[in-house]
Amino acid sequence: MPEHLSIHPLTRQAFEPYGDVIEADPSTVRLINNGTTERFHRLGVAEAEGEGIIISLFRGQPRQFPYEIGMMERHPFGSQSFSPISGRPFLVAVSDDVDGRPGKPTIFLVRADQGVNYRRNVWHHPLMVLDAPSDFLVIDRDKPENNLEEFHFDSPYIIAEPRP
Repeated sequence: MPEHLSIHPLTRQAFEPYGDVIEADPSTVRLINNGTTERFHRLGVAEAEGEGIIISLFRGQPRQFPYEIGMMERHPFGSQSFSPISGRPFLVAVSDDVDGRPGKPTIFLVRADQGVNYRRNVWHHPLMVLDAPSDFLVIDRDKPENNLEEFHFDSPYIIAEPRP
């Protein structure tokens, strides 16, 4: 029988085992361009084995809820970051690695002013958009080696209707 999952707010502390929260953090501010621009410095670190870090635009379609999480994926050769540019919140699901497979997923509601950077080898679910098609700036690795591993659960997990 499917297990229902709770949705948690995204915080740096809660997400730290899986990667970085990308958001305007006043403690990282550096003034540049003669003081006309605030640079929120080093909010995440892109990881890549070898070469090939690229920037892409992803357009995600909204999921229908309740939603079943039947699989997780990870990228062994590089990190992957998602920053929304459509001004809409979204969900992320991450799992600890348990003997080479994902454990029970943890679900986070990512605000429209936040993004995430999954560390390499972190189990996560593909993009989960809410309400309307949404665009994301994505930074990840692009090389000919297969940088994708998938795992399918025997029994799916269920996410009820999110309430952003």
